[in-house]
Formats: sequence, C-alpha cells, structure tokens
Amino acid sequence: MERLLAEEKVFKDPVHKSVYVQDELIWNLINSREFQRLRRIRQLGTSYLTFHGAEHSRFSHSLGVYEITRRIISQFERNAYKDWPREERLPALCAALLHDLGHGPFSHSIEAVFDTDHEDWTCRIIMGETEVNQILREVDEQFPARVAAIIKKQYDKPIVVNLVSSQMDADRMDYLLRDAYFTGVHYGTFDLERILRVLRPHQGRIVVKESGMHAVEDYLMSRYQMYWQIYFHPVTRSSEIILRHIFGRAKELYHNGYQFEWLPLPILKLFQGDLTTSDYFLLDEALAQTVFMAWSDERDEWLSDLCRRFLHRRLYKDVIVSDHNEALFEEAREQLRQAGLHPDYHLEVDFPFDLPYDVYRLDARSGKKDNEKPPILLLDSEGGLSEISARSDIIRSLTGLHQDKHRWYFPDDLLRPVAHRLDSRIRAIFGY
Repeated sequence: MERLLAEEKVFKDPVHKSVYVQDELIWNLINSREFQRLRRIRQLGTSYLTFHGAEHSRFSHSLGVYEITRRIISQFERNAYKDWPREERLPALCAALLHDLGHGPFSHSIEAVFDTDHEDWTCRIIMGETEVNQILREVDEQFPARVAAIIKKQYDKPIVVNLVSSQMDADRMDYLLRDAYFTGVHYGTFDLERILRVLRPHQGRIVVKESGMHAVEDYLMSRYQMYWQIYFHPVTRSSEIILRHIFGRAKELYHNGYQFEWLPLPILKLFQGDLTTSDYFLLDEALAQTVFMAWSDERDEWLSDLCRRFLHRRLYKDVIVSDHNEALFEEAREQLRQAGLHPDYHLEVDFPFDLPYDVYRLDARSGKKDNEKPPILLLDSEGGLSEISARSDIIRSLTGLHQDKHRWYFPDDLLRPVAHRLDSRIRAIFGY
C-alpha cells in the first residue's frame, strides 16, 4: 500500500526548478546511505577536466530522472489513460530513482578495466543486505525483485521499462538537459514540456502523439550534438584514457606481486575480483582521488607518472590518423618501445561512435529484435502507429551508425625528446 508523507518534500533543482516527493517510500530511499553515496560520484566522470562546471553528481541526476518519470506518470493518471497500469506507479518511480545506484568512481573507465557493470551492481545493491533493500521490502518481500527487473529490462510490463530505458526515456531526457546546463553549452536543450505533453501509453508501451514529431526531432538532434561536442570531446577522451591506464597499470602491478605503499581494502578487493556490496559502498571518487595522490609517489615510474598527469591535468595529446590500420599502429607501438616508452600506457587509439537513433530491426535468423531499445513510434488520430524515421527526413538522416575518425593519444612531453628515434612516417603522424 502506498503511504504519502504528511507534508510534500521539495528539492530545488537548477534544471527542473523543483523535484517533488510525496511518497514516504521515495523519501526513505533518498535518505538511504547507498543513495546518498551518489553525491560522491560525478555524473560526467572526467569531463570536469574539460568543462570546469561539470561537477554535478549522480545524486542530482537520479533525482531528475525520478522527477521526469513522476511527471509523465502524473500526466497519464490525470488524463485517465486506460493503457497505463496505475499499480505500476510506485515500482516505476523507484526504478527511476535507483537506476544509477551501482555507478562506481569514474564509472565507465573503471568498468572497462575490471569488467564490472554498474547495472549489475545496482541490482546487487537493491537485492542485497542494504538499507535500500530493507526499505523496498517494507512494501512487500517481492518488491525489490520487481524494481531490479525493471532496471534489468526483464520486467513483464515493457511500458514500465520504457519510462526508464528506451530511446526517449526519462534518463536520457534528464542527462541531456543537466549535462548541457553544467557544461555551459546549449547543444542539449530541447522542449521537455512539449515532449511530456505528447507522450501516450498505448498497447503496452510508450508512444508519441504525431503532433509531437518536431519536438522529438529537436530532442534527437540535441542528443547527437551532445555526444560529439561533449561526451566524445578529445580532451575528455584523453583524461579517460589516462584514468583507464592508471587502473590498468595498478592491476597489472598487483597481479605481478608488486607491494604498494598504500592499498586500501576496497581497491584490494577490486583487484581480487571479490567485492561485496559493503566494499562497493566505500568505492567513491573521494577514495579514488586519495589513492591517486598516494600512487603519484609510488616507486613504479609509469603508475606514478600517470597519476600525476591525471591529478595535475597533464593530459595526452591527440592526432587524427586518417590511414589508421592495425599494422601501422603496431609498428608505432614497437618504435615507441625501442625509444624507451611503454606502448601499453603511452599510445592509445580511440574511435568513438554513437547511435543517436536506430530503427527497430529483427534478426533475420531468430526473428528477435537486435536492439534492446525499441524505436520511437508515432500515434496518429486513427490509432495507427508508424516508426518515426519513416515520417521524418531529419531523423532518417540520423539513423544508423555515426563514426568519428581514428585518433592516437600519446604523452607529447615524453615522446618529443625521443622522436628522432622514430622513422619519418611515424614521426610525421605524431607531428614531429
């Protein structure tokens, strides 16, 4: 049974102006220790080294996703749409609020090195011996499993999953607006109010009223611009590469028997691959930054150099390599090795890509969808549905894979003094 607070709680928010909490369950979840930890996890990872205002947290983003979801559901219930299952309101709000609970420090970089997954950790926290689990079980014993199933996209009502995870979900809407605000750009802005007004529950999923097509075009263009101007910014990619190399070098040293001057227990457990939810709770960016500061004085020259680079923003330089191929890259690695550098940590290739929008497709052999996030469908006045790119030239131009150029990243200050030892072709690529 849903219990309401005696008095509505309101969070002031720079993006949504206000975030409203009426449910006692939501209020208790916000005040849990696991959710409060998200204050110590940046939303944009290392982007603060590129855009100095990008210091906002997963905590504020999660509140924003909850608020957008709350507003969508309120609109459905206010208009008494028969296709919205009213009993799903509370699990949908909980999933929206908790969807990022499992993010670690600089989450995507740490995931790449240690083969972890924030969604898996989110579900482990929801289902484990945690305050969040205890709070959810006050609804009933099966309620945590329902919330976890929504987050894992395994819930038996796809319409609920659509709210939190789709090609136009509350998560994407909030992070585009919030990231644009804190990075100080206008690329991510779109008419949120209009989009919320034209969303409809229909035949078990969320669709868009056809008159809202142009608002959706604006939203998808904003997403496209944010990825290529903000999320894939070369400076941000450089800082992410250095961060991955820090974790990678430290992991390699540990497994080779290296004795660290200081290795806190959560980091040790991370290296050993046996983190518990209690250990994971202690992994935040404050701890990571403290560890980097300590490692900047480690005996290992590569680890200490990488940590100093990250802490003091001495990032790698990048060059676009139009004729990149594996043979050329391996040749460059070998020449760096002969020049006294460590190619595993001093040369990286990056080739970002994004799907700003993709059409629903079926696998020809299995007959199953090959994209876990189904397409955006327009609902016409006769109740018919059409996939949006069939109606929009703008969206059709965005459909499919967008790829950037290959970029090589390297420490200019280390490579320049030994560049004379490279052959002319490799030297020219690096610009020496």
